[in-house]
Order: sequence, then C-alpha cells, then structure tokens
Amino acid sequence: MKKSVKKKKEKKGLLAILFIPLLVIGLYMITHQGATQIKEKLTQPIPEKYIPIYKAAEKKYGVPWYVLAAHHRVESKFSTMNPMVSPVGAEGPMQFMPCTFVGWKHPSCSGKGKGNIPEKDKTNPTLIKKYGGYGVDADGDGKADPFDDADAIFSAANYLAKNGAANGHLKKAIYSYNHSDKYVLEVMYYMNIYKNEYNKKYSF
Repeated sequence: MKKSVKKKKEKKGLLAILFIPLLVIGLYMITHQGATQIKEKLTQPIPEKYIPIYKAAEKKYGVPWYVLAAHHRVESKFSTMNPMVSPVGAEGPMQFMPCTFVGWKHPSCSGKGKGNIPEKDKTNPTLIKKYGGYGVDADGDGKADPFDDADAIFSAANYLAKNGAANGHLKKAIYSYNHSDKYVLEVMYYMNIYKNEYNKKYSF
C-alpha cells in the first residue's frame, strides 16, 4: 500500500516537473504576443497614401517628413479622429485653431483662437495671407482647407518651419505647436520611431 502511494507521488512530481517548462513557454508566448500587439497599437503604421504628401511638404518647407507624420499621428491618428473638431475648436487632421490657420489679425480673433470666422473666409488664401495665417492651398484648388489632408499637412509644415523646425530646432517648433511638454515628448516618440523604421525605405 505504501509503495503504491509512493509511486503515485513520484508520478505526480514527475508530471509537475514536465508541466513547468510548458507553463513557462506558454506564458512567454502570451506576454510576447501581447507586448507586440501593444507596440503595434502604440506605433500605428503610417498609411502609405500620406507619405508622398509629407515628402512634398518637406521639400517645400524643409521640415523632416517624419516630424509631420508624428504630428499627424498625435493630432488625429492619421485623420481617423471623429469628429475632426476638438472640444476647444481645433479643426482638421492637423488640429489648427481657426485663428492660427487664418491669422490672428482677423477682427474676431482673441483668447484661445477659436474666433468667429465665416466658413468661406476660413479657406480663402487671399484673406489668410492678409491676416497672417499659416493656411496653405497645397493642391492648387483655390482653397486652403484645414479639413483637407494635403492642405492641413502643408499648413503644419509652414507653421513648424516658421517656428524653427526647418533649422533643426524641433523641440522649440513642436512646443510652439502645442504648449505642452507632454505633447513634445509624444510627438518626438513617434518622430524617432518613424525616422528609424521608415526613413531608409522612403529616402526618395
């Protein structure tokens, strides 16, 4: 009877020893897969259709394309945010305040920059130039539209370039875009990822 009990215990002990490596392997696979999924979720690959727009804006304004991609990711998750207007009134894929886009010289502009600008004036390149805004008509359709991807990205490049990004002062330019240290860190996080992972691939 004692021998039978002893054998059963030995058998259970052997099964436990064999089970431990399987448990360790299983936990590793689960955590590794989870970490990979989290990383992919955090980085979010750049949609291919935007690369030529970033590169064209870089060529015109001298702002590295991956900086624009990082801003686009942070501001609207590559134009997937819905609605495309923030609670404080920032608009479009690159989240411009109307007064920054059209210009702070507009009579209605004050405070945080929401203003009271008629819709037809928001996209008028002539008025934007008059009021000193950063809005750009990138596709030549006669409108500088903050809700149009190309116009918004070129406008962001215009803004960042005039605030130091074209001369290498990236942190200063990013901070001027949104006065938050946390925002700067977030943009630079994605900027470094896109620079390292995509720059060789899109070095045209």
